[in-house]
Amino acid sequence: MEPVVTAKNLVKKYNGKAVVKGINFSVKERECFGILGPNGAGKSSIAKMIYCFSPVTQGDLYVLGMDVREKQRSIKEGLGVVPQENNLDTELTVIENLLVYGSFFKIPARTVREKSEEMLEFFELLEYKNEKVDKLSGGMKRRLTIARALINSPQIMILDEPTTGLDPQARHLVWQRLRRLKEQGVTLLLTTHYMDEAEHLCDRLVVIDEGVILEEGRPQELVHKHIGNDVLEIGRGAEIAGEILKVGQHEIKGYKIIGDMLFVYPADSQTLIDKLRPFSDGFSHQMLRHANLEDVFLKLTGKGLAE
Repeated sequence: MEPVVTAKNLVKKYNGKAVVKGINFSVKERECFGILGPNGAGKSSIAKMIYCFSPVTQGDLYVLGMDVREKQRSIKEGLGVVPQENNLDTELTVIENLLVYGSFFKIPARTVREKSEEMLEFFELLEYKNEKVDKLSGGMKRRLTIARALINSPQIMILDEPTTGLDPQARHLVWQRLRRLKEQGVTLLLTTHYMDEAEHLCDRLVVIDEGVILEEGRPQELVHKHIGNDVLEIGRGAEIAGEILKVGQHEIKGYKIIGDMLFVYPADSQTLIDKLRPFSDGFSHQMLRHANLEDVFLKLTGKGLAE
């Protein structure tokens, strides 16, 4: 089966400065593919090239088997796009936003109305269909923006930071609906700087920083490959890192020092904690937790996803 998105040596420059630096990746049909990285990593630039909003500077980019340089109109007909910022028309009602958007496609008006009602029900917005958009909460506006992107029954949904600024309850509701869409056969491509979002939704992802792909794979496989099961955080551990690493040399698979924090990747957590008890009075805190994608990013770049 051919990938629905293929990037080969893809480059994007603004005023001569490269923000996407010769990357390669592909997206499979019916999967959720993530582009994970901090703000300014190049995620939105990649998304904009895929949905034909911003031209490719160098390299090749194929979407739905078509070259983005040659088939922009045909590509756009097969895409649903959720930009980073909601761009709803606040002068219109909820359902009018969907009806007006649907009129841009070669879809009969009756079909557009039926699809609009269906999407509002799917995103739990049907009771608000005659309300003006500016009366909706942030989470509701985000769900409406996603609903609008589905009016043309796209093969691929491109979601640029889909839950930024939403409270936890609103985020989880969006995640539930995105999982449902994937179950219905829609390919999802999302950019995010939230590691929990990537872990919840993505089948595969790339980790990107400063326009370069650092890693690619399934979320849990990347965590296991680079970190293991657990991370031991030690506050002020950096001050005596040499002693800690010497005492726990047989129980430590790897480590990272950020500021005064020591992040240890233990092979045997309990034995390591027992061995470090004599040092514990000098720690500001000590916490054993499950490893996650942010630890992978931290190890690869030396900084967090929020930076």
